[in-house]
Amino acid sequence: MRKAKFELLALMASLCVIGCAAAEDGEQGASTNVDGGGMHSSGAPTVAGAGPIVAGAPSVAGAATGGSAQGGSGGSFGGTGGIGDGGRSTTGGSSAAGRGGRGGAGGTAGTSGGPSTGAAGAPPLGKFVGNITTGNSIDTGGMKFAKYWDQITPENSGKWGSVQSSPTGAFNWSALDAVYAYTETNHIIFKQHTFVWGSQQPSGTPTLAQVENWIKSFCERYPNTRLIDVVNEPPPHTTPKYTANLGAGETGTYGWITKAFKLARQHCPGAILIMNDYNNIEYADQENHFIDIVKQIKAAGAPIDAVGAQAHALRTMSASQLQKNLDTMASQTGLPIYITEYDIGEANDATQLATYKAQIPIFRNTAAVKGITIWGWINGRTWVANTGLVNGTTPRSAMTWLMAELGRPVPPN
Repeated sequence: MRKAKFELLALMASLCVIGCAAAEDGEQGASTNVDGGGMHSSGAPTVAGAGPIVAGAPSVAGAATGGSAQGGSGGSFGGTGGIGDGGRSTTGGSSAAGRGGRGGAGGTAGTSGGPSTGAAGAPPLGKFVGNITTGNSIDTGGMKFAKYWDQITPENSGKWGSVQSSPTGAFNWSALDAVYAYTETNHIIFKQHTFVWGSQQPSGTPTLAQVENWIKSFCERYPNTRLIDVVNEPPPHTTPKYTANLGAGETGTYGWITKAFKLARQHCPGAILIMNDYNNIEYADQENHFIDIVKQIKAAGAPIDAVGAQAHALRTMSASQLQKNLDTMASQTGLPIYITEYDIGEANDATQLATYKAQIPIFRNTAAVKGITIWGWINGRTWVANTGLVNGTTPRSAMTWLMAELGRPVPPN
């Protein structure tokens, strides 16, 4: 039944029915976020453009003891090659890296997967540059998301409060179903945002069983989820109402965070589990505090795989300081870094371009940084003003440069 359901959803996605649910409140930034607080302006849903150019089918992962596999070739109309996953070891050994698939005519080659290690290790992913939904739509203005981005994060539809208004209420998966179906059809990476947060959660005070039911239900419904923001914006930025219930039986100040990661590993064993925050690569005091939380939950047994840096407040940071902060995060946590919500709010195209040219290469060339998600690409429909990369269907200078760097087409092509 689930397979038939997602085949139908995939067909709907290709027939331009991605914008399917009312736009919801966006993520709130705390006052310490230099780029400002306020809501993610998700806007009204839009009808998607024509069906996507389908990428080649993804390869089957290598053998359980550590094989390798090659991603599928890109479609004949220029689809991106599939992602080659190294076999996930179930015996604790390392697996070989998967090879990216060949790009179709005019398309780009798929990303090569890195090796995975150990039974609890997350499946390998190549370094991606992705983006988020626009409202609740994906393809927009006749432009095909999957031509420009190889990973997607739902801006709002993956938050618990968007799926379940009360912990005893019915689940509403419709918007999230459409995003997941799109990733399955187009063979791009699906990242969940977010399981546990101090905002946009169900009403009341959920019990431990209700938190687990949310996580379990998500993981069963979306088995190919590759990355998950398990906990978003930990204290002092936000604190859920249900920390006492979630942390019952765990030790330490952040037992509820430890438990959230344990539940995520139990029910989504193949996903890369991330703790995500803002200002943690911008300001030394906040970076140090975040690192301290990571160390405490690791010591308490939390199966955390990576850290997430939103990176909303990098507009004026020098390249040398950014590199230093990334190196500190990597060395002190011992974990990979994902840039999860990058944006540069600049109305002046030349200034935005200069910042992208200074910072994106640092992310791409820093070994610890495993992926970049830009937080919106359609100007006027992003959380922070002037962060978009496309005006209507006309690319801004930073978009033109970025697509050239990545070997991808430039909108509206």
